[in-house]
Amino acid sequence: MQSVVINTPSRLVFGEGSLSALLEECRFQQKKRLFVLSIPPLQEQLELLFEELVDEGFELHFDYTVNNEPSFSDFDRILACAENFGASGVIGIGGGSVMDVAKLVAARLGTTQGLEEYVGIDLLPERKTWLACVPSTAGTGSEVSPNAILMDEQDGGGKKGIISRWLVPDAAFVDPALTYGVPAAVTAATGIDALTHCLEAFVNRFSHPMIDLYALEGIRLIASSLKRAVADGSDAKARSAVALGSLYGGMCLGPVNTAAVHALAYPLGSKYGIAHGLSNAVLLPAVMRFNIPEVPHVYAQVAAALGVPSEGSDVDRAYKGVEALEHLMDACGIKRDLKVLGIRQEDVPELAREGMKVQRLLKNNPRTLRYEDAVAIYNTLF
Repeated sequence: MQSVVINTPSRLVFGEGSLSALLEECRFQQKKRLFVLSIPPLQEQLELLFEELVDEGFELHFDYTVNNEPSFSDFDRILACAENFGASGVIGIGGGSVMDVAKLVAARLGTTQGLEEYVGIDLLPERKTWLACVPSTAGTGSEVSPNAILMDEQDGGGKKGIISRWLVPDAAFVDPALTYGVPAAVTAATGIDALTHCLEAFVNRFSHPMIDLYALEGIRLIASSLKRAVADGSDAKARSAVALGSLYGGMCLGPVNTAAVHALAYPLGSKYGIAHGLSNAVLLPAVMRFNIPEVPHVYAQVAAALGVPSEGSDVDRAYKGVEALEHLMDACGIKRDLKVLGIRQEDVPELAREGMKVQRLLKNNPRTLRYEDAVAIYNTLF
């Protein structure tokens, strides 16, 4: 059995009400100057929450300017604010973009290297600043992963990944109650994103039995609960199940990571501005169909986690798994037609070229994917 490395936060709190545990951790750490990145919808709630710390002598600076697809220049601007504030701790409370920027800000504080020097795997030498993350959506799993993704304007807006053990937060607090107000469309797309993390880790060329436990249970939790979470945002049981599945998906990202779905989804975000979760949802069924002939027995296990009965051959069950996933997406209102999403078919060659650049993920795919395969996959989505 091959070795596997799992880096997780030293403190991980899951469950409703766990956001209050963040205050206790701040007190314990005694980081008196906290730089907090979040999103405008949470502003009133968070500033009220942190009043306790302000009364106790903590100083806080709130930043609500991270957009859905943050760029290198966005990061530089926010880092300058954190440096001017003299932050001794960084907290990211929001979706994946917010948490990714928070992770990189904490890693860059007190250093002189440019962010470009860290693009790739294990190029961060250290992190000196305490870091905590709190997800407000159930999708990216960034609160427990070593990954951060930014758009590089110097490379035509292409997405660049920075992967390092130093990007795993010191503490993570997953409170499903924070996701209650997330719109149905965002709940659906981020939920499929989380399911994709689990699925691509399980079918991965470098899959591992330890990670398979998280991956299969994450698929099962999300597949069985996402429709209810989308239909009723206040369904506590469904929201908790999807949040836990998202957490498991994040735990899959470091040891194993994703594959062709994410690689081909990236250009949809960088070129057309399509949200990351929706991009993955669009690509997932088509990539599954491409991969099944290579490892039908693996996709049959995925189908079982998706709720498909264990009847027929591995191949039959595998394809029924794709159909079950498509039915789930349809029930959640996810549009899977690239033309409907405003993408031009004449751009497919460029999309394929950009997707093929993401070899750090394509190497994980169970079936070798070439440029002409990428073109064919995109073309099936019109």
